[in-house]
Amino acid sequence: MIEGKTVLAIMPARGGSKGIPRKNLREVGGKPLIAWTIEEAQKSRYVDRLILSSEDDEIIQVAKNWGCEVPFKRPVELAQDDTPGIAPILNALEVLPKYDYVTLLQPTSPLRQADDIDSCLEKCLTTDAKACVSVTEVTENPYWMYTLQENGAMHQLVQTNDFFYRRQDLPKVYKLNGAIYVAESEWLQKSRSFLSCETMAYIMPVWRSVDIDSESDISNLEIFLNTSFC
Repeated sequence: MIEGKTVLAIMPARGGSKGIPRKNLREVGGKPLIAWTIEEAQKSRYVDRLILSSEDDEIIQVAKNWGCEVPFKRPVELAQDDTPGIAPILNALEVLPKYDYVTLLQPTSPLRQADDIDSCLEKCLTTDAKACVSVTEVTENPYWMYTLQENGAMHQLVQTNDFFYRRQDLPKVYKLNGAIYVAESEWLQKSRSFLSCETMAYIMPVWRSVDIDSESDISNLEIFLNTSFC
């Protein structure tokens, strides 16, 4: 609870991952991928309830073993390759009692910390924003990117009258890192998206913005973890 407002955290984890089969149960750093998110959500000062949304019996059991609540089984039709990411969140809000805030915590962001979750919630509240999402600064700046015409001519991706010769002169640009999405529950049910002109950004460092989407992502994370804890 944050300043008298209740907080529901939802971790969606379906069983049908294509890029990395059984990705959400893949062992990373000695524990299942979903365990990283469960542990940090449990450390949050503000999260009143953490639940798993999944259609997969094995994922459900592993989540329970790590102390995550599973109050319902997600309908299979909401666990397809083409299911919008917001669908399981809206489904959970329909099934569960009312909470003031809802937080989406994807298990593919294992290095997100409890302080990140809490800071995102605090920013949403202190700025009186309807939503707040985590972002990180891009390492490849689009102000130095171009599309190519059929004849090979270069065309600026970001149209500007300025040309930036030095990296330190480039405008800072950020991207969603997928780690944290926070919104007022009633507002989200109406808007059906965490992203709008009313959404605020919470900046996370690049090293905590790891998003597991491929085998190379897992290999790089294992290298990072082995190096960090030596």
